Amino acid sequence: MRASGILMHITSLYDEFGCGTLGKPAFDFVDFLAKSKTGYWQMLPIGPTGYGDSPYQSYSAFAGNVNLIDLHDLIKKGLIEPDEPLLQTLKGNFNNYEEYGKIKTNVLRKAYDKYKKSDNQTDIFGVSLLHFFAYNRDWLEDYALFMTLKAETDGTPWPAWDKKYRLRDETALLDFTRENIDTIHYYYFEQMVFALQFDTLKQYAGQNGVKLIGDMPIYVSADSADIWGAPENFRLDAGLRPTYVAGCPPDDFAPTGQLWGNPLYNWELMKQNGYKWWIRRMEYSARFFDVLRIDHFRGFESFYAIPAADTTAENGTWEKGPGAEMFKFISAQMKKQSKPCPELIAENLGFLTPEVHEMLDELGYPGMNVMEFAFGGDDSGYLPHNFIKNSVSYIGTHDNDTALGWFLSSDTATQKRVKRYTHAKGKSPKKAVKALIRTLFMSASDLVVVAAQDYLKLGSSARMNTPSTVGTNWHWQAEADVFTDKLSRRIAKLNTTYFRTPVISTEPVAVEEKKETVAEIPAEKKAKKVMPLKLKK
Repeated sequence: MRASGILMHITSLYDEFGCGTLGKPAFDFVDFLAKSKTGYWQMLPIGPTGYGDSPYQSYSAFAGNVNLIDLHDLIKKGLIEPDEPLLQTLKGNFNNYEEYGKIKTNVLRKAYDKYKKSDNQTDIFGVSLLHFFAYNRDWLEDYALFMTLKAETDGTPWPAWDKKYRLRDETALLDFTRENIDTIHYYYFEQMVFALQFDTLKQYAGQNGVKLIGDMPIYVSADSADIWGAPENFRLDAGLRPTYVAGCPPDDFAPTGQLWGNPLYNWELMKQNGYKWWIRRMEYSARFFDVLRIDHFRGFESFYAIPAADTTAENGTWEKGPGAEMFKFISAQMKKQSKPCPELIAENLGFLTPEVHEMLDELGYPGMNVMEFAFGGDDSGYLPHNFIKNSVSYIGTHDNDTALGWFLSSDTATQKRVKRYTHAKGKSPKKAVKALIRTLFMSASDLVVVAAQDYLKLGSSARMNTPSTVGTNWHWQAEADVFTDKLSRRIAKLNTTYFRTPVISTEPVAVEEKKETVAEIPAEKKAKKVMPLKLKK
């Protein structure tokens, strides 16, 4: 079905407490999408961010970013005082992401302290902390212990921890758990609040005919609970140090290549284990998202392996990945177990070999097109007249400049080609942005996605990320009240004109009382006490 979406990360929504949240800002944006007849909301990864604030470098492939938690909900539940002084400190502090996270964690710790003293904890959220832990134990136990150890070591990456913790000495971890059980339980609490709030948002979006698109990075961060908790899944030496890391080979844009530094997967072992880790990851993502964009999809066909000791990516070699077989196996297993499997979008940008094209064709997943790559003068595959139906197309993604910023920074010849191709009228660069959006909507692609910044006609200062840079990325936020009824009518007209209205197009409706949440568990899995002292070996 033809449809359109808007790329807007939750952190970029306006909120009085700084960072955009899963509360009113997100619900208001769903209302805007429904009014504009837009069927999809695409987000960036929602995990807790690490170095450089990048959502693509997360401490966990499963946990949620607690900066997204709606504090108004906790005020309403009586867990935070409305006059809490720290709430005022949060305002206007979002650009200092590290400081913002510390303040918000302090606020959430106060909410947890009230929660644990409550006579009937289940009444507060409709589910107990015990049940949430039991349902999510396979990842939550390691994550909470990991984050507690990081807190105790002032944020030190786990490869630099004391040997007994780095190598997971069972006695040492049991002793540490006993001494820090309250902090560990706090991490259970924050993840429960995040999951329940996201569950409510997804329900509301579905009621309004909006599907959520998530983003799954192919690799996990070197400093993550995923690697520390299950090192056997990765290519590490006896001391749990990476032997090879991920990146890209040298090209015209990066003469020494790109050294990402993510440890590589032990694909052979993962295959022997029936890709259990990937099935869990896909299953958990399906709770939050209807569709998943798989980042760096070509890495599943073949990946670039760089010796971990190298300081550039020049000496890497290409190795074969698990290919289409893995995705077919995962899909079959999830269907066999009656588990929901999200639709997948393959991020297939950049240089692709014939083998990558064959894998994509075999699986049938839609690939991506980016119009900003198209106007070099030749008949590019990224020009809309070459888009195939089974594709997802953009003017630019989070890694590109905004449409206005890109147009203004392009040379005169490129600007002329854009205007001629899109039939842009007038001298205003914003007219060219409007024409680019219209041309994108006209394309054959089943799904077209426009960054919120482009609908707002914002320049380079609103760019979300500039690859290979650190310090100024991921902090763009929309101003208050920019998603107006006038803008929703303009977008609705585009969707109607080019037959991209959702299958279910409704006016916003009130969220219903939750009957089931991602935190609920079957009765036979319920534990008898919250204190989980026994760690897995």
